[in-house]
Formats: sequence, C-alpha cells, structure tokens
Amino acid sequence: MARITVEDCLENCENRFALVHIATKRARELYKGVDPLIRCKNREVVTSLREIAAGKVGLIGEIPPQIVPNSHGNSHGNPKRSSKK
Repeated sequence: MARITVEDCLENCENRFALVHIATKRARELYKGVDPLIRCKNREVVTSLREIAAGKVGLIGEIPPQIVPNSHGNSHGNPKRSSKK
C-alpha cells in the first residue's frame, strides 16, 4: 500500500487541527476494538488516517465561530469606560 500523507487527509478535513482531533479519536476507538471501516494491516493510527483519507470518517457537524457581545454591548470583553473628570 502507498504511504498516507497529511495532504490526502486534508481533502476531507477543514484544517490540521480538526485532522488531529478526528485521527486521535478514531485511533482510540480502533485500539479499544471497534472494527475498522477499511481493510489494511497497519496499526491503529495509520488505519485511522487511511479511513479519513478515504472519506469514511470525519466530523459530524461544524460549529461556526461566533462573537457574542457581552452585557455592555461590545465584543472585546472589556466594559466601555467613560472618563469623567
């Protein structure tokens, strides 16, 4: 079998951070005895990467980043201060 590359996996993941999370979670599942979704004779980590590259494993949904204003109306976390002299 050919070597698996990060670029192969990134075609099915949004970024490297997500790839690491998906691969570690899946590798732990495989280590605990879950049946692999593809047939290969590699260890759990490589098998999880092969499953990601094949599009068999991925995130269920994305959580979009949100900026939530605080109670003072700004989104920086610091209340607006008025300078009274």
